[in-house]
Amino acid sequence: MFNQKQVEQLSLTEIEAQLELLTQQRQRLLESIGDASPDELPLSKDVSANTDSIDIDLLNTSFIPEQKTIEPKVSAIASIKEGKEEGTKETAQQSLRCKVVIVGGRGQLGKLFVGLFSASGYVVEIIEAEDWPNASSKLENSRLVIVAVPIDITVEVIKRLNQLPQDCILADLTSIKARPLAAMLSVHQGPVVGLHPMFGPDLAHIQGQTVVVCEGRYAEQYQWLIEQLNDWQATTYLVDAQKHDETMAFVQVLRHFSTAVYGVHLSQEDICLTDILAMSSPIYRLELAMVGRLFAQAPELYTEIIFANPDNIAMMRRYVTRFERMLELLSKGDKQGFKTAFLATREWFGDFAEVCLYESGRMLEAANQVKNR
Repeated sequence: MFNQKQVEQLSLTEIEAQLELLTQQRQRLLESIGDASPDELPLSKDVSANTDSIDIDLLNTSFIPEQKTIEPKVSAIASIKEGKEEGTKETAQQSLRCKVVIVGGRGQLGKLFVGLFSASGYVVEIIEAEDWPNASSKLENSRLVIVAVPIDITVEVIKRLNQLPQDCILADLTSIKARPLAAMLSVHQGPVVGLHPMFGPDLAHIQGQTVVVCEGRYAEQYQWLIEQLNDWQATTYLVDAQKHDETMAFVQVLRHFSTAVYGVHLSQEDICLTDILAMSSPIYRLELAMVGRLFAQAPELYTEIIFANPDNIAMMRRYVTRFERMLELLSKGDKQGFKTAFLATREWFGDFAEVCLYESGRMLEAANQVKNR
């Protein structure tokens, strides 16, 4: 089990990472302004870090056994910085880094990565549906093309990217990986990598967030992209594309489907939402917020995630079967059977259950502070 000191150490690690990110941001700001002294810099009135926002999806994954973080090999980013420090003459590509094209860059997640790459000095082009007639000029001399479009059109869009430069990296941000990765490998003979950001677009930065990486082809050629994600303080997690999709069946599909069914059940029971809120415990209020959050967003997003892989249906039927078994224990008044299942599951969670207890307590405390403002 984790003791209090160990759990506090997890929080200390988060704080240290935030301090490191702020230091890097300060250095970039100083470099962009030039020789101005810190006393001459204007102060921003907006210094909030959106700490009022609480999202179960962003629960700190500080307890992940055998996490496969991708370690940087040769740092192209570092070599550019060293060139600046040594006063060596820079090429245009070095001073502006390189050209990045984001297909779907005006979408929510695409827009986030447009901002990240732009702020880091890359030349960024955006391709939307109306831009395809002129796409060739936008794609010319590109070093990285990222597909950030809805799941249902991802493969179709990838198939249109069949004239990329040989050394260009082709990547995608889709929440399923096997089919898009296969499509990218088929259409492009250069470096290919599948990415899945495990966070939503409503973030100011991606420090501390996880980006799943599925290898495609020529990993050494897209290593600088992985380094850039690490430079933004993201955690990269390497996994096979098929394994990714199998895991997402639990992380996303089953969870979103269960949440949707619970919301539908509430609405069809026709209970008074005001009464529920008035008599909710803090933990239920937070859970209900996650249900409401889902229904506040576009149905297309969750529909595509849930329906993307028909192979998930068998697993979800097993979930329904287990639900019915637990319900049968209730109908029979079998408290001992329920306790037995409860304790067996607690043993499966192991020490992580204690971490969840502590972290959910912190979230409830933060939620209560927001509620009382």
